[in-house]
Amino acid sequence: MKLQQLAREHNLLSTSSAILGWDQETYMPEKAAAFRADQLALLSARAHELATSPAWAAALEEAEKITNSTAPTELAEITEARRLFDLATKLPTELVAEEAHTSALAKHAWQRARQENDFFYFAPHLEALVAIAKRKAELLGYRDEPYDALLSSCERGATTAAIGTLFDSLAQPIAQIAKIAVTHSTQNYVPLPAGPYPIAAQETLNAEIAASIGFDFHAGRIDATAHPFCTTLGPSDVRLTTRYLEDDFTSSLFSVLHEAGHGLYELGLPSHSPGMPSSFAVSLGIHESQSRLWENHIGRSLPFWEKWYPRTQELFPQLRHHSLADFLTHIRRAQYDFIRVESDEATYDLHILLRFHLERRIFRNELAIADLPTAWNDTFEQFFGIRPPNDAQGCLQDIHWSLGSFGYFPTYTLGNLNASQLMHAFTVLPEHERAVAQADYTTLLPWLRNNIHQHGSLLTPATLIHQATGQAPSSNYHLDYLKKRYNPL
Repeated sequence: MKLQQLAREHNLLSTSSAILGWDQETYMPEKAAAFRADQLALLSARAHELATSPAWAAALEEAEKITNSTAPTELAEITEARRLFDLATKLPTELVAEEAHTSALAKHAWQRARQENDFFYFAPHLEALVAIAKRKAELLGYRDEPYDALLSSCERGATTAAIGTLFDSLAQPIAQIAKIAVTHSTQNYVPLPAGPYPIAAQETLNAEIAASIGFDFHAGRIDATAHPFCTTLGPSDVRLTTRYLEDDFTSSLFSVLHEAGHGLYELGLPSHSPGMPSSFAVSLGIHESQSRLWENHIGRSLPFWEKWYPRTQELFPQLRHHSLADFLTHIRRAQYDFIRVESDEATYDLHILLRFHLERRIFRNELAIADLPTAWNDTFEQFFGIRPPNDAQGCLQDIHWSLGSFGYFPTYTLGNLNASQLMHAFTVLPEHERAVAQADYTTLLPWLRNNIHQHGSLLTPATLIHQATGQAPSSNYHLDYLKKRYNPL
């Protein structure tokens, strides 16, 4: 089918761009930033030109003519391809190239601004990206407010009003759980023995654990970066990244578990038609469900550490007289922390609610970029009861805005909700519950492959969750999970 040929060519362009993006975050020398921006802009423009070309339109029309004789899966593939084409053609190539170029420079500026704690070095880049995002929203169209267009590009079918209602319903119970959990942790926390925890030993442990849950190192690798991420450079080429702290090895480990969850999803997607909708994840909320499931439901569980703590003690001798029970108080510690990626399960969603609130205000023209640091600190203090001491620990901490990724943050909480619901559905079967209790995950990954990964983006997120769990998406499972996690309270 001609459409598949064009989709493969588009995939070659986009994954080539991803390679340059991965290099930019890992090994690229500082002085290469400007030329890299030109490279990324060119590749993004060429990919967009192809995906909106007359040849693509003709191939899509040809595919649609034969849908009556195709299988349901192929019909869904073509229907989704049409939806994506119609969206893509609303954006001019010049705007796509401008966004890629602006983002590449913004990432470099963000890194420097965060390092030097200077928001106003980054502010002009953020202003430019917000302006581009507003233009995109107007071109794509939206139901009630511009943020709808940005949100739905990350989470198919989502609306700002629906997410706002959901988050409003979560705010009070999450705040209550967090308050109780923080109080309990303050009373019972036992700190890790002093470092250093050598980076080489951390790399060994991270690789062994990632491999044990199914990550294929013949199809991926782990590297270091300022902000952990996972990116796909091809059907069998998934890159994980983490950052290392020599005083706490768990920081890099949980980043790897999180990113490995993303990587397992990417490696489990159908690869027979690269570039077609079936080869892509359906949404970031589903993607985040995979990372949060492995990071938290598995990685912070007692059975997991009953299996892995002896090996950890071998690699880090200072842990040999540190009990497993004390270690669990560290990895489950609840505290009001300034940094989202270092936050715990009880308080994490508060970070997301804060970012959603601020992004929504920005795109309603209620919050100017120049006022963002103060607004961030005021809102953070309202949510957490503490005030960030500087912008590096405040509004500069996340890479997402430098990528132009507005509407992304809500998907982290959606991912938490989905992860809890999926894990509940999996452990309902007694044999699965026994396997998890024994730290045996040989059936979990195949179950996720069958229920989530193999469908690519051919089902909507809500349909995917309903089909996998037997129920519509619900926040109840996540709230129940958090209450049980902190059950001693």
